[in-house]
Amino acid sequence: MLAKPLLNHILEDDALTRGLGDAEARILVEWLVERVEKIAKNSACESSAHREVRLLCRKGRAIGRFVGLWCHSRARGAAGQLAAAENFAWPFPSPAADACEIMTMIVLYETEQNQPQISANR
Repeated sequence: MLAKPLLNHILEDDALTRGLGDAEARILVEWLVERVEKIAKNSACESSAHREVRLLCRKGRAIGRFVGLWCHSRARGAAGQLAAAENFAWPFPSPAADACEIMTMIVLYETEQNQPQISANR
């Protein structure tokens, strides 16, 4: 399947980067684009690919909102509630960390969690 129609979900969603600075918004969008390209490559069904990308964008909006709350609004209680409601498993960042560090940590964690596990017995 072609990635371009799937990428429109990202390009047309202003809520993905709302409340973020340019640098952390770029990190988030680049991560989403990379994930969408993998979905397009590995998906056999167009409707399931669109569904998977919509879910990914929802997660991206929640991640962006978390970083915005934690770093820019300094509303760490609200950020914690959001993380709990979204079942985010990554560790909470340091209050001293900047938004780019936090966004990078989150997308790296999310990427690692979605990698297929390789058996140690192979």
